[in-house]
Amino acid sequence: MPSIQKMLFFISSALVTAVSVGLLGYGMSANWATTTIECARSGSGHFNGSAKITMTLFNGTVLRTFCPFGGSDRFDVFPALTTKGGTPIALHGLVLCLLGLCLLFSACTILISLYNSVSNPYETYMGPVGIYTCSSLSACFSFAVLIIFFVNVTVTNMAQDVVMSFAGVVDLGDKSSNMLQGYYFVIPYTVLALFDIALIFLYDHAAYTHRREQQRPTEDAPKEIMMY
Repeated sequence: MPSIQKMLFFISSALVTAVSVGLLGYGMSANWATTTIECARSGSGHFNGSAKITMTLFNGTVLRTFCPFGGSDRFDVFPALTTKGGTPIALHGLVLCLLGLCLLFSACTILISLYNSVSNPYETYMGPVGIYTCSSLSACFSFAVLIIFFVNVTVTNMAQDVVMSFAGVVDLGDKSSNMLQGYYFVIPYTVLALFDIALIFLYDHAAYTHRREQQRPTEDAPKEIMMY
């Protein structure tokens, strides 16, 4: 049976990861971004209208004002982006894949932590090494999600493609984008993944120090005593 200290550390690791998964799951269901684009009738050159897109990872709404008419429409992200194809849909698909991998590696972290809390496995991928690996990948992938989604919303023509799919042929001007709560919920997930690594590192370091202290009397003993 593992020691009480080991049980507490690894159960805490599992709880921290479970909380991070809950935060990420909630974030994936919330709104991620809103973008407002100037709009004008084709060829008029006078941007007196606008379109506001609010989107989650899977669907969203478009609120049009004089673009070229008013209206509110709901859309599914992938069908709306498929009409134009290209970089926006590829990056959005990559975001979803990375989030799926984050959840997968978080699940692995929880399983390894619970396994270590009730047993004493060897120092392999089923020990601290496994948690370091899974939590590191979760942190890296979630950080990549933050960058890729931000670039997709602010740099590519994703918002324009969505508007054009409803408004038809119009002239689109400047756009401004804001990230919403779903996007920001990825940040605490990343932080908790790093905290999980630090938590297990503290245990691993303490266990290593304890083993060294137990070995030291034998190492420091005179050779004559060790011969007996």
